[in-house]
Amino acid sequence: MTMVPDFEGLAMFAKVAEERSFAAAARVLGLSVATVSRGVSRLEERLGARLFNRTSRRLALTDFGQRLAERASRLYRDAEDAENAARELSASPRGLVRLAVPMSFGLRWVAPLLPDFFKLYPDVSIDMHLSDAVVDLIGEGFDAALRIAVLPDSSLVARRLCGIAPFIVAAPSYLARNGRPGRPRDLDAHHCLGYAYRPRQDVWRFSNAAGDEEVVTPSGPLRVTNSDALVPTVLAGTAIAELPEFIASEYLVDGRLEAILTDWTLPRGALYFVTPSARSRPAKVEAVASFMAAHLSHPGWLPPNSGDTPAEPNRIA
Repeated sequence: MTMVPDFEGLAMFAKVAEERSFAAAARVLGLSVATVSRGVSRLEERLGARLFNRTSRRLALTDFGQRLAERASRLYRDAEDAENAARELSASPRGLVRLAVPMSFGLRWVAPLLPDFFKLYPDVSIDMHLSDAVVDLIGEGFDAALRIAVLPDSSLVARRLCGIAPFIVAAPSYLARNGRPGRPRDLDAHHCLGYAYRPRQDVWRFSNAAGDEEVVTPSGPLRVTNSDALVPTVLAGTAIAELPEFIASEYLVDGRLEAILTDWTLPRGALYFVTPSARSRPAKVEAVASFMAAHLSHPGWLPPNSGDTPAEPNRIA
């Protein structure tokens, strides 16, 4: 079995050889003389040869030690360079960030922000994975994700950016032809489109101010893995659908769709910036987090003075 090299012993030896003194090397390394002496002795025992000739007044390299000293010093310098480079990377935003983003949200609201981000952080690049499926950040090697959820995964750390309300919508032509549902259970008589990645897929859970609750199982001619794919069918007056407000808002404003059952609400989700851990987060990830928080804490689909303010970073419960 291959043994791991004694990097610590080699570093101590290199510094003693350079300083020609155990005491001086110990001061430079911030260690005790005894610790340095034990480290060099351990290395000698491992290698089966003496590295120094020691007397009470003089410390000199043996022939074997002389041949090893140059390589050990080079190894020590390489390790210092590696640590300095890593420290610089962690302190200055630089490098690749793998970011997972829901597809429709990413195309509509994240991609348009990226040119400004790259102007601020020219040394950061982003590999943006667009999918409505929830990815395993740790298992799939992602640095972070923008996630829309009601109850996100408790194993991750998140910063809430803003709330996202769902709307039940229909085209005016559909309502004129089929009537307007008065309460959620009336939807059983209507075509209702489905979205595969709902937190509690296959059911819509409604509640109202009086504390009433009703559960509806949507049934209709289409079920999709991306909410934008519902829009043409809803605009055509074929069915009713649930859409998040970052998609629905433009159609509600211009009247192509109408919100129905407005006295009832579905569970309200939120947009989170999610990372595997809040500790020792690289500067490149922190740059993306701060930028997204600044631009998405009150995004364009929210009305002015909506009162939705982001929370501080926290562990998702």
